[in-house]
Amino acid sequence: MDLETFRWLTCDEGLALVAACAPVQDDPRGDARDDPRGLPGATADRVAAARTQVELRRHAAAKLGDDAAVMWFTRDGLEQATRARVATHRAARMAAYDARTLVDLGCGVGGDLVAAARAGLTCVGVDLDPVRVAIAEANLAALGLPGAGAVADATALDLDPFDVAFADPARRTGRGRSFRVDDWTPPWDFVEALLARTACVKAAPGLPHERVPDGVEAEWVSDEGEVKEVALWAGRLATVRWRATVITGGGLATLTDEDEVSDEVRAVGDYLYEPDGAVIRAGLVTAVAAAVDGGRVDPHLAYVTSDHARRTPFARGYRVLEELPYREKQLRAALRERDVGALTIKKRGVGVVPEELRQRLRLTGSVPATVVLTRVAGKGTALLVEPVQDG
Repeated sequence: MDLETFRWLTCDEGLALVAACAPVQDDPRGDARDDPRGLPGATADRVAAARTQVELRRHAAAKLGDDAAVMWFTRDGLEQATRARVATHRAARMAAYDARTLVDLGCGVGGDLVAAARAGLTCVGVDLDPVRVAIAEANLAALGLPGAGAVADATALDLDPFDVAFADPARRTGRGRSFRVDDWTPPWDFVEALLARTACVKAAPGLPHERVPDGVEAEWVSDEGEVKEVALWAGRLATVRWRATVITGGGLATLTDEDEVSDEVRAVGDYLYEPDGAVIRAGLVTAVAAAVDGGRVDPHLAYVTSDHARRTPFARGYRVLEELPYREKQLRAALRERDVGALTIKKRGVGVVPEELRQRLRLTGSVPATVVLTRVAGKGTALLVEPVQDG
């Protein structure tokens, strides 16, 4: 979609075309309304662009909630956009540390600008792509939020007028999505320079710890159990070295390296805990062990065990029912003896592909079950468990 087409879509005729396209796509018969190409100004290119917006808004709802219904997108812009609850948390943290002005370096479609503006920050978004800048401005306007956009090179800007500089480097190359920091745009050396001032940089959660510069806080964030990003906080926004933040429908909880304790390995107790992915990425498993009055089952693995049932937002708990044979033939016999049919296989630290193992076990019973395959003190172990229900 070029800039002229997008500008047209945001005028009255374009908005009417987008509205007309939505019910046509939602009706499986495809004939719920007259052909939208009969509307004023509706060329083939404009109809295609309008239909693309309807499709992208539908997909965006999972990330952005009700806002998606009035926002504008490009495909790559939606892919890179931050989930609304994560962006809201990040913006709230900036505001809590008295940030008043923000520049978004590479603003994309403006999802982070929306969150920052709602948190009360005065926002400016810059991007090299005029279409993305226009979309970001249109999204702020559609949601009744203040803010501005500018077509500019983020690496050439004077950042001194802004309290916080935020960047979400593009992680795509001509070969597709890349998780190598050396493929980022802007490049990693610009990110390192940015982190020498008060700034926040969003990165992929697989960022190695050794890439985090000294004096910078790395916060891994999960939303409903799925690790979404690592935010690098610098300057007066950095408070610890490592942090894990867990967002759920019930709210937000956070652990830091200040919560860590000495690493203790224990025999498997009555309960097994699987730490949230953000906790594992941040290297804070021992903090979870302390929270449940337990220890690891193996010094190199993230499973925690305890004799106590503890509710924690940082881990999923399982009651350990019994230890089963680890070898496949004996495991199959034990599961069949217990009339197991549908089997959930969780594993860590062992060379097992759950889908393949499930097929080889050929279970036909009527009882659902969960088996954890892992190492305990270096030895392969199979544990029959049941999830601990919250509440």
